[in-house]
Amino acid sequence: MNGKGNGAVDRAAAEGRAQGLDTGWAVFSYLIGGMIAYGAIGWMIGRAVHVALLFPLGMLVGMAISIAYIIHRFGRQGHGQGQGRGGLGTGFPPKGAAKGSGGRVPPRPGGTGGVVPPGIKEMSGDR
Repeated sequence: MNGKGNGAVDRAAAEGRAQGLDTGWAVFSYLIGGMIAYGAIGWMIGRAVHVALLFPLGMLVGMAISIAYIIHRFGRQGHGQGQGRGGLGTGFPPKGAAKGSGGRVPPRPGGTGGVVPPGIKEMSGDR
């Protein structure tokens, strides 16, 4: 970098990376937490009924539940922007878009109106 970049674009890129790191750590903690919680439950029940197989089974069940929750929470586009259904790359117009508007969201006061500012790359992942 030559230090002559646009400050607003650099800040937006840094905020995007930070949000990605937050999401990554959240996913990781859900996976580990599910394995630990359900593994502990399986271990306690397995110890009480003398079936050692319940410990690894509990860990697998915890992992499956964690993955299902992660897909539910983070699997849709725009999960952090309050868009329930729709958004970039889903095939549906964003929530709040008027019919016949081509998927553009009407502008909000102080907002960009659903248009990505120049210099910011779309991060939908389907191209």
